[in-house]
Amino acid sequence: MFKPLRIGKHEARYPLIQGGMGVRISAGSLAGHVAKCGGVGLVASPGIVLNSEFFNGSNYLKNSSLALKEELRKAYEIAPDGIIGVNVMVALTDFEELVVAAVEGGAKVLVCGAGLPLTLPGLTQHAPDVALVPIVSSVRAAQLIAKKWDKAYNRLPDAVVVEDPDTAGGHLGEKIENIGNGDYDQYETVRGVKEFFRTEYNLDIPIIAAGGIWDRADVLHALAEGADGVQMASRFVTTVECDADDAFKQAYLDCKKEDIGLIMSPAGLPGRAILTNQQGIIDYDRDRASSCSHGCLKKCSYKESGERFCIVRSLDRAQRGEVDSGLIFCGTNAYKANRIETVQEIFDELFAETAVVSHEEAA
Repeated sequence: MFKPLRIGKHEARYPLIQGGMGVRISAGSLAGHVAKCGGVGLVASPGIVLNSEFFNGSNYLKNSSLALKEELRKAYEIAPDGIIGVNVMVALTDFEELVVAAVEGGAKVLVCGAGLPLTLPGLTQHAPDVALVPIVSSVRAAQLIAKKWDKAYNRLPDAVVVEDPDTAGGHLGEKIENIGNGDYDQYETVRGVKEFFRTEYNLDIPIIAAGGIWDRADVLHALAEGADGVQMASRFVTTVECDADDAFKQAYLDCKKEDIGLIMSPAGLPGRAILTNQQGIIDYDRDRASSCSHGCLKKCSYKESGERFCIVRSLDRAQRGEVDSGLIFCGTNAYKANRIETVQEIFDELFAETAVVSHEEAA
């Protein structure tokens, strides 16, 4: 029933990419188990050195690449033949270094968002088998990336992720005032991006729907609306194999629909998170008179003026279980989590070929 997902030279058994979640929410364990089950597992590179053996408190940028390679090693230990990749935010100060480290560590797929990855093909020219996948929220962004890549590098994306800012978790590629106003149509964008590549380049690449995908019905809906696969993130948080602390997972189990909303990140991007502890996040840095110590982002209001809070430290605290003062990113459907399950159980639910097939599915 479900077609494999082929991205460049790599074919996953199921049409699913596990979305990258930092800091260390999707590291070696989660990415490895998703790949083992037949999906594409992504290690999230932002803040990957924190809470690792490579961090001594002052070598954030210096040792991030080492930490990333170690998580890739762990993932391949779990799934030696799996499709394992890395999510690298364009907004990161060490974007270029992390891309190079990902390739050196054996990543088969690079997924890049939080900005337009206009230089990505140039950083990976020595590794043509690594699939390059930008994240966009508009046809216009896909056009800009494709035209730049084609002209400068004679390269086009191997797939494109279309992220819905109305439902996705974490940093979002849209102005905050445009999110949730009812104007955005994700699947119109999916079809528009697909049509652009077919018309402009005679190219049929996978277009992946991201945001709001939770269960089998969501997957089937995405495929019926023209997507070639889905990217799921929040659903994998409450798994045994997720790299987050149990307290982080419990925050998902405890949250209500009305607890989830938007914040303005010091990165200058809106983000979706659990909002019940927002004052605690702000108070943590204010009470300690903290300043930027890592320089993780190219542009950051906290680094530049002390505005808001240190996002990488707040994400790190949450990952380690300090949920009262840690930032907990999530998608709009996180409140649907009601138990801890395994990655395999999720795949069994989403893709079981023995499931009862409705007339709509059969069509």
